[in-house]
Amino acid sequence: MTGTSTGTGSGPGTPLRVGLIGYGLAGSVFHAPLIAATEGLALDTVVTSNPERQEQARAEFGDGLRFAATPDELWARAGELDLIVIASPNRTHVPLATTALKAGLPVVVDKPVAGTASEARELAALADERGLLLSVFQNRRWDNDFLTLRKLVDDGELGDVYRFESRFERWRPQLKGGWRESGDPAEIGGLLYDLGSHVVDQALTLFGPAAQVYAESDVRRPGAETDDDTFIAITHVNGVRSHLYVSATTAQLGPRFRVLGSRAGYVKHGLDPQEAVLREGGRPGSTAEWGIEPETLWGHVGAGESPLTGGGRPEPTLRGAYPAFYQAVAAALRDGGPNPVTAYEAADALDVLEAARRSARDGGTVTL
Repeated sequence: MTGTSTGTGSGPGTPLRVGLIGYGLAGSVFHAPLIAATEGLALDTVVTSNPERQEQARAEFGDGLRFAATPDELWARAGELDLIVIASPNRTHVPLATTALKAGLPVVVDKPVAGTASEARELAALADERGLLLSVFQNRRWDNDFLTLRKLVDDGELGDVYRFESRFERWRPQLKGGWRESGDPAEIGGLLYDLGSHVVDQALTLFGPAAQVYAESDVRRPGAETDDDTFIAITHVNGVRSHLYVSATTAQLGPRFRVLGSRAGYVKHGLDPQEAVLREGGRPGSTAEWGIEPETLWGHVGAGESPLTGGGRPEPTLRGAYPAFYQAVAAALRDGGPNPVTAYEAADALDVLEAARRSARDGGTVTL
C-alpha cells in the first residue's frame, strides 16, 4: 500500500517532510544524506538527544533542521510530517513502526525490520489495514555488483545458475562495543541479523524462496557475546544453492560473488564503493563518479578459466544506485508507485534467518 499523512508537506509540488529517528551510523551515514538528496523529500526533523549529533546534523543540513529529543516529541507533531524513517537500534524497530503507523504515517524501517518473521508480517498487516506504505531499507539491492549480477542472470549470460556464493567479510579482530555486539537477544545483534540480512535478501531476490536452510555460527573474538563468523546454506525451491558468508574475522577476503551456471560463471572481488564514499562525507549528486568503480575491480565472466590468470571476459560493473531506494519511496507516496522493498519480503528473509539460527544451535537442516 502507499498513502501519505495529511502533513504540511502533502500539497502538490511540496516536498514530503521526513522525520528521522536515530542519528548513529545508519541515520547519519545512510538515511539522512540519501533523504536530503532525493527530489520530493525534505529532511525535517531528526530524533536524537545527543548534542554532538545534533550539531553534526545541523552543520550538514542547515539551521532549518528541527530536532526532537525523543520519539514521543515527534509523535506530538505527527500532523506536520509525511514520512517516518526508523534508523534506531534494532530492538526499537517494531514498537516505533507500530506507533508511527497508528499515527497515520508511512514508514521506512532500517533492516532488520523486526526480530522475527511473525512480527514483520504483523507490521505489514497493520500497514495494509491503514493503507500506508511500510518499506524496509535494503540498500544492498542497489550495490553495483548486485545490479550487475542481476542483469547477467536476467539476460541468461550464465545459463541456469547452480550455485551462488556471496561473501560479506571483514577483518575486525577488535571489538567495537555497542548494541550490535551485545549478547542480549532483545538487542537483535550479531552478524546473522546484520550482514546476514543483506546477503539473504539478495539471494532471495535473485533466486526466489528457500526450501531448506543449514547454518554454522560461531563467536570467535575474545570477549565477543554474539556471532561474528557465520555461514548460511540455502537450497531454493528452484534448486539453486546459495552459500552465504558473513564474518568479522576473515584475515584474507574471498570474492564478493562467485556464481556458477550451466553456461558460465561470474567472479567479482571488492565491495561497492558507495558506503565508503558516504562515510567520508561524499554525497549523491556531488560527483559524476558516484557509484562507479575502476575497471581494475570489474568482475569476470567465463567458463573453465580462472580470472586470476586472465581468463574470462571483464564484465563492466554497473553504477551503484543507493539513491534509487528513496526515489522509489517518494514515487510510491506521490504517485502510487511500487514499494521498493516490502515488509513481506523482509519477513521471508527473516524466516531464513530464524531457520539459520535454529540450525546453528541444534545442528542439521531446517525445512521451511
